[in-house]
Amino acid sequence: MSETVYPDFGILLVDDEPDWLGSLALTLESCAGICNIATCCDSRQVMAILDEGRIGLVLLDLTMPHLSGEDLLELIAERHPEITVIVVSGLNQVETAVRCMKRGAFDYFVKTDDEDRMIGGVLRGVHMQELQRDHREMASRFCSPEIRHPEVFDAIVTGDRAMQAIFAYVEAVAKSPQPLLITGESGVGKELIARAAHRLSGCRGKLVTVNVAGLDDTVFADTLFGHVRGAFTGAEQVRRGMVEEAADGTLFLDEIGDLSISSQVKLLRLLQEGEYFPLGSDLPKRLKARVIVATHQNLSAKEGTGAFRRDLYFRLRTHHVHVPPLRERRGDIPLLLDHFLEEAARALGKKKPTPPKGLAQFLATYGFPGNVRELKAMVYDAVSVHRDRMLSMDSFVKAVERSQAEAGPAAVTPPKENPFAGFDELPTFSDAAAFLVMEAMNRANGNQTLAARLLGISQPALSKRLKMRQSI
Repeated sequence: MSETVYPDFGILLVDDEPDWLGSLALTLESCAGICNIATCCDSRQVMAILDEGRIGLVLLDLTMPHLSGEDLLELIAERHPEITVIVVSGLNQVETAVRCMKRGAFDYFVKTDDEDRMIGGVLRGVHMQELQRDHREMASRFCSPEIRHPEVFDAIVTGDRAMQAIFAYVEAVAKSPQPLLITGESGVGKELIARAAHRLSGCRGKLVTVNVAGLDDTVFADTLFGHVRGAFTGAEQVRRGMVEEAADGTLFLDEIGDLSISSQVKLLRLLQEGEYFPLGSDLPKRLKARVIVATHQNLSAKEGTGAFRRDLYFRLRTHHVHVPPLRERRGDIPLLLDHFLEEAARALGKKKPTPPKGLAQFLATYGFPGNVRELKAMVYDAVSVHRDRMLSMDSFVKAVERSQAEAGPAAVTPPKENPFAGFDELPTFSDAAAFLVMEAMNRANGNQTLAARLLGISQPALSKRLKMRQSI
């Protein structure tokens, strides 16, 4: 597997001492995993290199022949204000440092400074540049909200405007190295969003999915980080962790809300430090994968009760999308119904059946606690027992009734406000019944069979009431 180039923009080291440049480049690569490095010994060539557009961060010496570091600092601020500049000088002078900061330097270090301090400053500069690039990309995408790569979202059947907005957001943040948090109820398609984000990221590696629900701390660490031989009893061979398997690609951690506190600490360190230790090893390895996490739980509420670490929560939600449940995008039901009918018929070796009139409207009256996954299961079950040209509605009605019965009375009939509470005079039973019939017919788009099901009466009884209204 090819090595990841980190970061995805170039870092230019500028100094008239080649030995210092070589030493600094080696230090950054060995201690921080920074390998996308270019060097320049002639200050007159710097602006031409920056004009090529691949450099995002410059480490700049001050005392050089031809153009001084301060002169270059002014030129960079004028012509390339988007580039982050860190001054690394042999001069330990407060006045010089203050002057450089006023001219736009992100930070100032002396060559004799502690190595860890300098590396930390460079990593902060890299992080700042990444955030700025994310911001520019997102601003550009939101100014032009059309989806540039609709084919990436083909697996998600929708015409809903909220879903289209989610697609545009995912396109905007797909190339960001920061974590992406996907929330939503079970069955809404969170993994499909993660797959789309991976395809849009441009990562050369694969998408590695890990469901972390139910993993204790040791199994979690072994699954993600792997182990060396002899790390524990039975560890006879080296095991690559999922983080390493996802190198150059995307690591997707599903059901992240179920992680124990101790496992949350390990994940936080992985994201903050960008490195991890395989079990039994003293040598760290770098994180070379984009991290996407998903959960059906309310992490904000869990954070409030102390069940989820606040620092990890805010680290994970750098980018966040919430996928709405199916009951909030009922307009997608006819599209999904048609899609799953075709898919089920193909999978079961049958001809695509014709859905009965009113089926989509009937399904739109159901809350779908299992969301798209539940609708898919209903369709597959109905097609599997289908025999005639016209698909029977009975299978769907039984599935809805069974789900409502299993959910219990509280879930089936949630308490509602009294619709007559503000009335000075109550309507008669006849008037109230007439209002119900009218509303049911409106919701069923004139379909008497569906309206009767909504009212819980037979179709002949509904037909009789409609004739009574017409005769009045």
